[in-house]
Amino acid sequence: MKSLRNIALAAALAVPGALTGLEAQGHSDSASVVASGDIIETAVAAGSFKTLAAAIEAAGLTETLKGKGPFTVFAPTDEAFAKLPKGTVEALLKDKAKLTAILTYHVVPGAVVAKNVVRMSSAKTVNGETISIKAKKGKVKVNKANVTATDIVATNGVIHVIDQVLIPR
Repeated sequence: MKSLRNIALAAALAVPGALTGLEAQGHSDSASVVASGDIIETAVAAGSFKTLAAAIEAAGLTETLKGKGPFTVFAPTDEAFAKLPKGTVEALLKDKAKLTAILTYHVVPGAVVAKNVVRMSSAKTVNGETISIKAKKGKVKVNKANVTATDIVATNGVIHVIDQVLIPR
């Protein structure tokens, strides 16, 4: 049963927009995908967050994101990292302080599901800076990134998939 749930979750995370729609519009009756693992296990099982997982490991944040939480992670896909200028990811992996600042800019304390995200105009991140949130016509933007999938529930929080890496100001 656990492996079927992980396969379903991986399929949902691999298809941009697979979980958007009602939940992105803030309807409380939308269904969530429920994972049996923590934030890290859920992201790794999806298969489209290899760069994010490597960055989290390089920054030394794995144990934190496997911790009790709860956390809300706006998770950029491998494609989002690929949009960065050539050499950026490699340089970040060598600069732990800058990498940590960027990764913690993607994390909001607490478990904030989509129906609540769409009611927000901003959120304070774990690194202390604020991200902008805009919901319009069923679509949600975090800073300039589009939210492509929502409410991927982990045992210690929730993941919302985004199509760009968020860079603190």
